[in-house]
Amino acid sequence: MGARGELYTTEVFLDNRSYFFNVKENRTGDIFLQIVESKNRDGADFDRHQIAVFAENMQKFLQGMDDALSFIDKERRARIKLDREKKIAKEAKYGFKDKKVYYVKESGEKRDDGIKRTGRVIHIVSKRSENGETSEKQN
Repeated sequence: MGARGELYTTEVFLDNRSYFFNVKENRTGDIFLQIVESKNRDGADFDRHQIAVFAENMQKFLQGMDDALSFIDKERRARIKLDREKKIAKEAKYGFKDKKVYYVKESGEKRDDGIKRTGRVIHIVSKRSENGETSEKQN
């Protein structure tokens, strides 16, 4: 047993947070899980929050956690499906499934290659004849 009653400890490090899962035993011999979140605050100090779940309550705790994770997964799938349906509807409405938007780097040079560049988006302009009129295909 560790100095503070720790039987087992594991850590999970994320961007600016750390999670510690500590299995501990108190003075009366009860075993519990202590979950500690430590968040770096401006590089000087840490915010620490912790919860303790005792062994006799662990199944209910895990069931609640499982229900929450199931809801999150179901909601994520529903959002992906909705986004996909919106994209299909937008493509059907505007018909730009195969069109692409090209971005131009800020080079400063101007070329007359039949492409109208306004800002960062390229607009394709039909080929123009010498007198400035748009050429048409003849059948």
